Amino acid sequence: MDALSDLDTTILGYDNQPAWRKGRVWPQDYVDAGPYEMYTREELAFQKVYAFANLVRNGITTALPIASLFYRAWGETVQEFEDAAHAAAALGLRVYLGPAYRTGNQVVSAQGQIGTVYDEARGLAELDAAIDFARRIEGAAGGLIRAMLSPDRIETCTPTLLRRTAAASRELDIPVRQHCCQSRIEYDLVLQQHGMSPPEWMASLGYLSPRSLLPHGTVVSGSRHVERPGQDLEIIRDSGATIVHCPLVFGRLGVSIDHFSRYRAMGLKIGLGTDTAPPDMVANMQLGMVLTRVMAASPSICRSEDYYDAATVGGADALGRSDLGRLMPGARADMTVFELDRPHLGQVIDPIQTLMLAGHGRDFSDVIIDGRFVMVDRQIPGRDEVDDNRRAQRQFEGLMRKYPERTVGHPPLDEIFSSSYPVLRADRPAI
Repeated sequence: MDALSDLDTTILGYDNQPAWRKGRVWPQDYVDAGPYEMYTREELAFQKVYAFANLVRNGITTALPIASLFYRAWGETVQEFEDAAHAAAALGLRVYLGPAYRTGNQVVSAQGQIGTVYDEARGLAELDAAIDFARRIEGAAGGLIRAMLSPDRIETCTPTLLRRTAAASRELDIPVRQHCCQSRIEYDLVLQQHGMSPPEWMASLGYLSPRSLLPHGTVVSGSRHVERPGQDLEIIRDSGATIVHCPLVFGRLGVSIDHFSRYRAMGLKIGLGTDTAPPDMVANMQLGMVLTRVMAASPSICRSEDYYDAATVGGADALGRSDLGRLMPGARADMTVFELDRPHLGQVIDPIQTLMLAGHGRDFSDVIIDGRFVMVDRQIPGRDEVDDNRRAQRQFEGLMRKYPERTVGHPPLDEIFSSSYPVLRADRPAI
């Protein structure tokens, strides 16, 4: 539901915080100078192939790509998503595609104050292009490629963008993914601008529907993150929208929904995403289950099949796809082979419980999508994993070198990204 489709820059924040001081929010002088594309079209196209292949290697059969906009001039382009469609078709991966668009972006002043900068005309033009792309791409590659709309973060959207997006989603009957309820900065900005929480504001615009996919549902009224009273989760539930739960990327930041089993008991629809590297759904299920049990202080509050269902039928149902996420007559013949004889798994008990206890995404040996083998014995036709990793590393290091340009105060690279331990030069003796 939130499948990494670029070279993941969130990993750079693992030990480098706060995000606004480490290049995760554009500084005002970078905006004034004019943001630019930090990757070429060729590099963006390679990233899609690289990311999609890694999804397959981790047993993913259907993916809704997500990428960072921090290094973009503004939103994503139709051109790169045409390249993404070619990449997915060549690999045989089922995808829902739509370039991310926005009418605003977060910006940080030299004093560390975070606000928003807007360019509504540009964002609305991007929306029009995304709608045209959706009309053209829906059902391509024998039905493997479907359309979605992907407005960026809720705090940087204007009412006109959201209303037009909702209208297009209704007309085309396609899903719309909107990142919201994912940070306190977002919550406070929306509250400051509109006098309502993000779910309250979306509901006031008539925006939410069963087609709405909402990563990440962590910062909401009624949770330990927000003191302000409200009915955020009830609003989401009653609209029929689905929360896209990504335990790993937020667990790394010390954040989690509060909690998975409570959300389910409330009647909320939940699907799973990865949203980070590695794109390992097994790791996300494992961490999510642990966090749920810790937060509920109960080992019986959540079982293995609860998370497995969220990763399979939960995501499929959010897309209105009764033919995905299950093995049954009439389904699309998506199957993965998980190897239970690998030594690190130890003793095998129930297969799903064994996967949740000791497995990881790289334990999938074969992947079948829509009845076609797309990976056999961990080999994907036409992809050299070693060469792809080397090329990806070169691109990633090139992007890192540009971070000072768009980091507040423009510090040198070694101040943005710290080393775990002091690095000694070859000509300097160790003490």
